[in-house]
Amino acid sequence: MITEPVISTGFTIEDIHKIREYHYELTKDMTVQEKNNFYNEGGRAFLAEMEKRKLQKVQG
Repeated sequence: MITEPVISTGFTIEDIHKIREYHYELTKDMTVQEKNNFYNEGGRAFLAEMEKRKLQKVQG
């Protein structure tokens, strides 16, 4: 199993490299359809989180 990268609090270029390498390792053996599903699921989760934060901001 691939371990998630540890990201520094300053978020440096090295952190970006770690994230890219991590995503490559996760997706290297996936078919095109599996990759599409992987990224679409991530996108939907991101949009849901942003909507949740937007509602919290309006209510709070």
